[in-house]
Amino acid sequence: MKLGLLTAPFEDSDLLDVAKWASTNRFSALEVACWPCSGGEKRRYAGTSHINVDGLSFDQGQQIVGELEALGVEISGLGYYPNPLHTDSDHRDEVIDHLKMVITAASKMGLRITNTFIGGDRKLTVDENWKRAVEIFNPIVAHARNSGVTLCFENCPMIFSEDEWPGGHNIAYSPKIWRRIFDEWGNTVGMNFDPSHLIWQMIDQRRFIREFGPHMAHVHAKDLMIDQDGLYDHGIMSAGMGWQIPRLCGLGEVNWAEFFSELYRAGYDGPIIIEHEDRLFEGSDEKVKRGFQLARDVLQPFIK
Repeated sequence: MKLGLLTAPFEDSDLLDVAKWASTNRFSALEVACWPCSGGEKRRYAGTSHINVDGLSFDQGQQIVGELEALGVEISGLGYYPNPLHTDSDHRDEVIDHLKMVITAASKMGLRITNTFIGGDRKLTVDENWKRAVEIFNPIVAHARNSGVTLCFENCPMIFSEDEWPGGHNIAYSPKIWRRIFDEWGNTVGMNFDPSHLIWQMIDQRRFIREFGPHMAHVHAKDLMIDQDGLYDHGIMSAGMGWQIPRLCGLGEVNWAEFFSELYRAGYDGPIIIEHEDRLFEGSDEKVKRGFQLARDVLQPFIK
């Protein structure tokens, strides 16, 4: 295993500078955020572009990989997390076109993984969304397969705000849907697993890893705290809004010993990428870096 971080919080820093800091602070992997350089998505923890994938050449890609390898840092994968099932067709086409460019860039760089969301239309049922997902993703999955890249979906429901309620912006959150995903596309796709999203859904972490561990090609490390006062005020019908609080590793309710025990048992030996969405450690680069260092010290004893 290698411990690393998702570069999204360093939106104003050059990738090489992020890699230098990561290397000197005992991180050996980066998941590189690859939103469009022209901007676009403005939600929190999105929009960072550390590689311009539009027209990236083979030589440019190899140069980036080589510069990071010289620092002792590998790229675990490229990350772009839009909503390919968005209700607006123009927006949908735009993000799908960019997702395909991210996949192509990963291939040119010799990378195995591109991470993303399946997405969802919050006003449709899960079954209605699934029918659209199969139609929309069949050519995307084929493009990834032909490029030698595993397309990995994250298990985040994407429901944090009123404009994502009631159905969320990503349907790949429950075991029921994950079984459909692997029945449909098999090992041509993978899971980018984040344990924090199981906590507030009351999904058993050990059972989830035992069932889907062989499909986990990339892993995020993020914690989550349930605000009991918020849960009391809003109730479970709010689908987590007002009481699911993203935290850095060790500051929430994920059982990290159990997490690593089950990953090792499942045979997972890939990257562990810290995802920083903790409001208590943001507002400056110094706070963000302190948060990553705190999470590093919690996880490092488990990684060999």
